[in-house]
Amino acid sequence: MTRHFLSLADWTGEELGGILDLAADLKNKQQQGEPHPLLAGKTLGMLFEKSSTRTRVSFEVGLTQLGGHAIFLSPRDTQIGRGEPIKDTARVLSRYVDAVMVRTFAQETVEELANWSTIPIINGLTDLLHPCQLMADLLTVKERFGKVEGLKAAWVGDGNNMANSWINAAAAFGFKLALACPGGYNPDEKILEDARNSGADILLTEDPREAVESADVVTTDVWASMGQEEEQAKREADFQGFMVDEGLMNLSAEHSIFMHCLPAHRGEEVSEGVLEGPHSVVWDQAENRLHAQKAILATLLT
Repeated sequence: MTRHFLSLADWTGEELGGILDLAADLKNKQQQGEPHPLLAGKTLGMLFEKSSTRTRVSFEVGLTQLGGHAIFLSPRDTQIGRGEPIKDTARVLSRYVDAVMVRTFAQETVEELANWSTIPIINGLTDLLHPCQLMADLLTVKERFGKVEGLKAAWVGDGNNMANSWINAAAAFGFKLALACPGGYNPDEKILEDARNSGADILLTEDPREAVESADVVTTDVWASMGQEEEQAKREADFQGFMVDEGLMNLSAEHSIFMHCLPAHRGEEVSEGVLEGPHSVVWDQAENRLHAQKAILATLLT
């Protein structure tokens, strides 16, 4: 049966830990200049309905380093943009490429692609989930602390795709998670309920200070994601008090790290001082998109 990477919840903690170990190994090989063409001759189709910097570059460069080739496909370049059904595109691409990464709006799109594909489908981002980013985040956490289990992570901001994926990660790896979201901006109810039912230790609050208290990891995202630009002004008002600034970071553990999936809006969800300060690991985090996604590709295609 074809295995896909649509959600962290589809994989066990042990399996995801194996991917992180492979990512660390591949990162070491790259840094040592050791060739690792694990996917020589393989081709990845990359379907983009949302713009991207990190996702496109990291997947394309990553597959090149693994010995394969990636093809960029936007709606302007494919028949999807002219109304071809997802199931038809899925069956055609299955005859051409070895895997498809899709960055789109609806989670249903990646799920329909997976239902009709005979090749692995990778969720590069949807409005509901961002599992590839979480694997890079967890790799960064593991590099800093030597582990993921037993730590406390704090999410401050919108209960968006990143918040949902942090919830899935907490369930898989057994770390504590505290989410501070303004009223009306909570994460997905079913994802939260499923994680708690699995035994995950998750706090949901409207107080950023409560969430960040003694946290090892503090993380956030923009207040208005792609497709929500018309809500920017309202969200800026609703999210007052949710900026991660130096005062908030001072409540976290002394050794804490600050993370952001980028792009960041300095002066909104994070202060310049925190983003560029001593707790920030955002550039390591961004680099680790490359290594984590290489490991995901290698796991699915070897």
